[in-house]
Amino acid sequence: MQVKTSSYKDRPLAVDLDGTLTLTDTLHESIVAFLRYSPFMFYKLLYWLFLGRAAFKAKLASSLDLDAVSLPYNQPLIEWLKEERRKGRKIVLCTAANEGVAQSVANYLQLFDEVIASNPTNNLKGKNKREALQQRFGIKGYDYVGNSEVDLEVWSGAAGAIVVNANDGVLKKAARASVVIKVFPRDLITLSQAASLIRVHQWLKNLLIFVPILAAHNFDNFQAVLTLLLAFMSFSLCASAVYVTNDLFDLVNDRRHPRKCNRPFASGAASLRLGFILAPTLIFTSFCLALLVGSNFTVVLSIYFLLTLCYTLWLKKLALVDCLTLAGLYTLRIAAGAAAIYLKLSFWLLAFSVFIFLSLAFVKRFAELQIQFDVGSTVVHGRGYSVADAPLVQNLGVTAGYAAVLVLALYLDSDAIQNLYQVPELIWLAIPLMLFWISWMWLSAARGRMHDDPIVFAMKDRASLCVGVLTLFSFGLASIGT
Repeated sequence: MQVKTSSYKDRPLAVDLDGTLTLTDTLHESIVAFLRYSPFMFYKLLYWLFLGRAAFKAKLASSLDLDAVSLPYNQPLIEWLKEERRKGRKIVLCTAANEGVAQSVANYLQLFDEVIASNPTNNLKGKNKREALQQRFGIKGYDYVGNSEVDLEVWSGAAGAIVVNANDGVLKKAARASVVIKVFPRDLITLSQAASLIRVHQWLKNLLIFVPILAAHNFDNFQAVLTLLLAFMSFSLCASAVYVTNDLFDLVNDRRHPRKCNRPFASGAASLRLGFILAPTLIFTSFCLALLVGSNFTVVLSIYFLLTLCYTLWLKKLALVDCLTLAGLYTLRIAAGAAAIYLKLSFWLLAFSVFIFLSLAFVKRFAELQIQFDVGSTVVHGRGYSVADAPLVQNLGVTAGYAAVLVLALYLDSDAIQNLYQVPELIWLAIPLMLFWISWMWLSAARGRMHDDPIVFAMKDRASLCVGVLTLFSFGLASIGT
């Protein structure tokens, strides 16, 4: 094997795929896609692992078609590679990914003159990749574009190193292994993106856990409040784990969405490996806290967790069933609060919750349909609706919202209210307030101002906050009398 002494422009440019050309790992993407469509076939993954890493990648690649179009690509690097190609340089995709996956990416980008990748018997990683490149182009006969510690072996045999998305430690080692020609700096995940990853803003919905203690007028019980705070943290961590899992399983659909494409996993700002670690860690912590709260709460939390997983995997693709499930998940938060402090839920509270949250679930879906209409799409990817369903969804949602107000009105004429309020007649102020709020939420959705989640929208909307304050004031005034 000869040492090449070719000039910079004559040397081929070998480019790594995972974490370099793409902002994600195609192997992790393939695993998620496989589990998304065949969740009960996970045992196959374990069996394929015993066959070796190269065979594992080949089996996985042959079992599905990875969507190369939707992958998050490193656009600054791609623009530079195009410029180098215009200068006459040969561009080679050289990756440890399976040859089928690599060829799909190459076919989509139309950028590479050659593809060198793993096959069922050879995992083209580290030393194996260096030897393959040296055999093809000679020692020091190529420049290599990579991003991680495992690429140091390849850089040691290269004439020049182009370092992409690497930390300072890798960059220093690359400089010792070869001549660093160019560096594409690493974009670290921001605090805002980290908060978005676990949906901290969605924890607002878990304040519903405190509704039972307010409805029972037991909010002066300090011990119960502390228990509910612990339950709130447990429920929030569980919900975050589900959001992480949902984002992992819904990558392709999120990347096709005009706003969800900016989510950390979909955009490549956060690695899928982080999600694999984060989701089980959050679940474990959540259930440890739940056991401290009590067995009843743990049972309700388990039901919530299992139902959300079913929603993530199947139910959200079923029209109407998805909204009924969302309404149930909202109501389970209230049930969890009652279970945490051993309160019995009233029929009236449950009935009101189901109808009001069903309306909000339809608002959420209607807002998504509006977004797809605005971008000229006729379908909502990953959902059981078409844009043409928007008027029906709107009618169903408004009806459910007004049904919730009817339940509230009937409650005000029941015997149960007499034992809780000094002047229950004052609560009638809540009826027109609720009618206004339901109408306002749907008017906002129709005007395209609705957030993807109506609860989060309501927490930030001035009109909604004013209605909330006035409603609480009417209930408070009715409690203490005039």
